[in-house]
Amino acid sequence: MPGNEVPFRPDETAWTMADLQRWNEKILRIVDDIGLNCFTQEFEVCDHEQMLGYMAYHGMPAHYPHWSFGKSFERQKTLYDLQLSGLPYEMVINSDPSVAYLMRGNSLCLQILTMAHVYGHNDFFKNNFTFRHTDPTNVLNRVKVHGNRIRDYMADPSIGVDKVERILDACHALSLQVTRNPSVKRHTRAQQEANITAEFARNRKGQDSEIHDKVLSGVLDEPLLEDEEDLLLLVRDRAPDLSEWERDIVNIVREDSLYFLPQIETKTINEGWASFWHHQIMNALDLPHGIHMEFLVRHHQVIRPHPGGMNPYHIGFMTWRKIAKEHLGIDDKDDDGGPLPLTTADAAHVREEMFKVREVDRDVSFLRRFLDEKLMRELDLFEYGPNRQGDLVVSHVSDDSGWKDVKATLIANMGMGGVPVIKGHKIDARAGDRLTLKHEVDEVAGEVRELEPDNCRHTMEHMYALWRRPMELMTTVDDKEVLYLCDEDGFRILD
Repeated sequence: MPGNEVPFRPDETAWTMADLQRWNEKILRIVDDIGLNCFTQEFEVCDHEQMLGYMAYHGMPAHYPHWSFGKSFERQKTLYDLQLSGLPYEMVINSDPSVAYLMRGNSLCLQILTMAHVYGHNDFFKNNFTFRHTDPTNVLNRVKVHGNRIRDYMADPSIGVDKVERILDACHALSLQVTRNPSVKRHTRAQQEANITAEFARNRKGQDSEIHDKVLSGVLDEPLLEDEEDLLLLVRDRAPDLSEWERDIVNIVREDSLYFLPQIETKTINEGWASFWHHQIMNALDLPHGIHMEFLVRHHQVIRPHPGGMNPYHIGFMTWRKIAKEHLGIDDKDDDGGPLPLTTADAAHVREEMFKVREVDRDVSFLRRFLDEKLMRELDLFEYGPNRQGDLVVSHVSDDSGWKDVKATLIANMGMGGVPVIKGHKIDARAGDRLTLKHEVDEVAGEVRELEPDNCRHTMEHMYALWRRPMELMTTVDDKEVLYLCDEDGFRILD
């Protein structure tokens, strides 16, 4: 959850570990009544310095070392020390058992709210389909083993820190260029060959058998039979000049990326789910008056809209509330904004419908299915961008004619939607393993999304640091096909 924004008196932070245990037991009883299906939950209490460290290392204290994590720590610490930024109320890890960190300086209300919120995330991690490949039972041990291996490479006199960090720099630059849906089974080489052979047979049309077989044989000899969207996998398996320790590092970064990818793809639905259920749980706890009043303030700080931006907690919470109200038959005019009657036996069918959505959706499908014109008007969503003079102007609002455009732009930029899709297209063995990449150009609300030239150059240079053979990238600029090249002479555009 977002960080503390309103200070409370020091005496209101007083609590003991026994208090936390007692409230956790109460929360667990409500979690069981609701039917949330969670991993065993463990909580660790930490101070602000430790929380800053967990933030820098993505919640994984045994993570491998890299300068970028130190940079992140120093930046966050400076902002915190200057009171320009707060710290999150909590941080929860997708693991079994699940681990969550509580800030020692938080009030008792914040600790209770945080624990309730964590159980929502825990249930989502365990049951949403995008997390099924993440192996939560072994993730903490796997991260520790990976960290130790990279530390060993750094300590090896024949390798050293500089070489390791150069590989990590390049891999981090490509860390989002991995398969976007690991739950979809990849074709094996044999399956790819069978598909191509069947396609050739369908299109033969009386062609001479000798010519047909020769052409087919040439195609099947190609290193890549299908475009490869997982560039780190392509580098790991096909880069001609990498040593074994370099391939190992590429694979470590790739496994990290695949572990964190579902959290990118489900930010809104996941935070909305956790916020929706912490709201229900906190209202069912029969809190003392002072704690309940503080809860109301904290809750609205979490889910309030962000002017000029998008708060995933706000959109997620309101969308889940819409779903629940529709199944309960509650009209907007009868909704006072308080907890919904979801813990009774009569509401079991409503919870089951919500559990089904929680299991099968990620942000894109969640918003495509449930974000309608009425809710978009209520959320006051609009789209803005620079005009020809460079001034920011509102281009679409959520009215009769514009809400679909606003929704399309929002969905196109959810999760990995804002990351360009670049695929390995061809490896030319006859040209020294020259690699051809292809940018999958897409449109949003009628506008083509092109690559940013500077980002393209830096990414190509990092890819070349791993491939180490000439590379080219096919894309489109101003409706014209463009070919970027990167080799030992640097990055440039081919005429």
